[in-house]
Amino acid sequence: MNYISLFIKGLAMGAANVIPGVSGGTIALITGIFEKLIHSIKSFDATALKLLFSGKIKELAAHINLGFLLAVLSGVAISIVSLAKLFDYLFTAYPVYIWSFFFGLILASIYFVGKTINRWNFSVIFIFLIGTAIAVSISIMTPASENASFVYLILCGVVAACSMILPGLSGSFVLILLGNYQLVMIDAVNNRDLMILLPVVVGAGGGLILFSHFLSWIFKKYHDQTIAILTGFILGSLGILWPWKNEVYKLDANGDLLLKSSGEKIVAGYDWFVPSQLNNEVVVALLFMGLGIVSIIVLEKLAKQKA
Repeated sequence: MNYISLFIKGLAMGAANVIPGVSGGTIALITGIFEKLIHSIKSFDATALKLLFSGKIKELAAHINLGFLLAVLSGVAISIVSLAKLFDYLFTAYPVYIWSFFFGLILASIYFVGKTINRWNFSVIFIFLIGTAIAVSISIMTPASENASFVYLILCGVVAACSMILPGLSGSFVLILLGNYQLVMIDAVNNRDLMILLPVVVGAGGGLILFSHFLSWIFKKYHDQTIAILTGFILGSLGILWPWKNEVYKLDANGDLLLKSSGEKIVAGYDWFVPSQLNNEVVVALLFMGLGIVSIIVLEKLAKQKA
């Protein structure tokens, strides 16, 4: 097992999960570790508990594929913690370029994920269109207000974690819709605020284990249809990543801006537009799109290494 390769794939997954609109599951699928990751998470079951309480640590490690999980998940965790501050700065200073890079990355992902479908037929095409429609619908939903209650944070963890491992559905964007992206992914991560992070982690862990059983079953039984809906999710998420957009802020009944407890404006959605002229910013943005596409090609080559 190439642990360095797995760690790098974990780093890429973690980076993707920090970005609203990008899914760590997409990276896992492209790099060839998605199914193995789902099966490994699913192995946290009654057998694992029995091995743990009977002190059979070696057998437990083999049962849950511990080496694989440690390599990937440590990469994910380190990436999220180390990149949260960087991305916070980049999205403030260079939003068009960062969105362009990830637009190119996800655009290329559609081809590389879709090509793993063995046979395109009516049911596969129909499921693909359903997946696209769902992702587009999610992308235009109005975000909720920030909520730091313990139960709501657990719910955020459950929903975001399930989204993080689903290719095309971004856990970070789901947190935006739930109103807690800034609170969890930026403020709590950067400030190491355990009162916020712990309930999210508890919810994420439980949600991952339960959801992985369903994903594993459906992947085995309906492989092509599952890949088709995931490819649709990825295609439908492209609108979130479109580089040229203006933020639309939430207003109250009187038409005044609604603010978070921190005093920041609340994003309700985006007003997308196409640049009217080919200036330096547009050229650089297109270059970043190309870089995103190249990055996926490199990740695809990386996936050919044995996971």
